[in-house]
Amino acid sequence: MIEAIRQQLTGNMGQEEKLNRTREFLQLTALKIIYDKNYFKNLSFTGGTALRILFDLRRFSEDLDFSLIEKKGYDFVKLVDMLSKEYELFGLKADAKPKTDRTVNSVMLKFPNVLKEVGLSALKDQKLSIKLEIDTNPPAGGQVLTTLINKVYMFNVTHFELPSLFATKLHACFFRKYAKGRDFYDLVWYLGRKTVPNFILLNNAIKQTQGNDLGMNEGNLKDFLLERIAKVDFSALRHDVEKFLEDKTELKLLDPVWLKNTIETVYSS
Repeated sequence: MIEAIRQQLTGNMGQEEKLNRTREFLQLTALKIIYDKNYFKNLSFTGGTALRILFDLRRFSEDLDFSLIEKKGYDFVKLVDMLSKEYELFGLKADAKPKTDRTVNSVMLKFPNVLKEVGLSALKDQKLSIKLEIDTNPPAGGQVLTTLINKVYMFNVTHFELPSLFATKLHACFFRKYAKGRDFYDLVWYLGRKTVPNFILLNNAIKQTQGNDLGMNEGNLKDFLLERIAKVDFSALRHDVEKFLEDKTELKLLDPVWLKNTIETVYSS
């Protein structure tokens, strides 16, 4: 597998891009393993990495996020153990300590030798990590599709359809304890496609985490967005997302005036 990773890295890439593409290779491998071992019967792929893998979003990502859609047969510890063993068959050691004490099961898969072996670090034990999170009690209303992926490997992925993905992204943007530039970059992407969110899922997510029903719909979404972005620190957002962008000039899109005008245009009718 090390040689396969090296083949993804070209001489004109900077160190940062090589690191991102190495991590992405490991993410794709995890998805392929999950597919091969039939865990997509339990899981739906969500989040920014889903946008990248499924829709060619122009930013890299750190995490693999899933929602649990079928509890029967689901065992997170067994899933993590299976991932570690399969990576080992590929010639990669993956250290993992799964956490199941919260609603969101999580694990940081740490690869101690990859960076050294692909030539990205002189230190043998410097680790590259990917985080995997599974929401075991997702809000109701998400709509699921299956899509064929043909990137490094060929396999099927079960995932939320785009309006449901947008709903989860809106919830992440405006109801996290802290704002992430990655989420707002994705918001710009959705606005560019004039995506209509799955309002059932969005309202259920807000009610689940905030305890109240805001009654979000097409009629009030624009005003909600305009009110919320006025409170965001865009300088911090740009700093957060910069290292993940393929094209750094896209940082200019994370501008409050530009975003306000875009929201006004998208929701003008």
